[in-house]
Amino acid sequence: MAEVVNDLLGYEGLKIIQDTEKFNFSLDSTLLADFVTINPQDKTILDIGSGNGFIPLFLTLKTNALIEGIEIQKELAEQSIRSVQLNNLSNQIIITNDDVRGYYKKVGVSKYDVITCNPPFFIYKETSNTNKNDYLTIARHEVTLNLDELLDSVKKLLKDNGTFAMVHRTERLLDILEAFRKYGIEPKRIKFVYPKKTSTESLLVLVEGKKSYKKGGLKILKPLYVHNLNGDYTKEVLKIFNYQPKR
Repeated sequence: MAEVVNDLLGYEGLKIIQDTEKFNFSLDSTLLADFVTINPQDKTILDIGSGNGFIPLFLTLKTNALIEGIEIQKELAEQSIRSVQLNNLSNQIIITNDDVRGYYKKVGVSKYDVITCNPPFFIYKETSNTNKNDYLTIARHEVTLNLDELLDSVKKLLKDNGTFAMVHRTERLLDILEAFRKYGIEPKRIKFVYPKKTSTESLLVLVEGKKSYKKGGLKILKPLYVHNLNGDYTKEVLKIFNYQPKR
């Protein structure tokens, strides 16, 4: 056990409990939480595969809506519940230890205005080079949830005209867009993420869509560069982190 309590990036007053041997929040989740569109009228939000609760905690900076996180790994769910309690946010955030597949049978269909997900990126095969740490294997490989199962769940849980946003590997963009349309989520916004300003190809992509069979309206947004040429984070990323430059 190697639990520590960290500040939630540069946001004063927000803390998160992490276990360095299991799972820590990532840049992917940070960018997704910043990217997703949340409107004033949105009242219910679900984060699928919420890990140690980073995205629900971050989203409290953007909205007063009720935020739910669902996490299949019991110890991670319990850890995130303690982070919620530590921040006195139990009235706004609910964490559930459950499998999102079939979750609509418990909470009902068309329940959420907004759904977010930082899913496992890699297709799982018996020959996959997985991590010896089961927590990381489940977080990174499609062991318990694949892309089709995810979008099928989103279709059932999301309200009509509701928003779904996710972060994924750019190399799987075609799979993502096909799955979106297959399950009635029309892609509306795409943002490519590059490791640094000199990178020749994007490694991550942020995709947002609406539950609607009305086609069209896709916007390709300005790309995001993570690092400057000297290896420091760019101003755009530091703004997301809420870190202030030292004088």
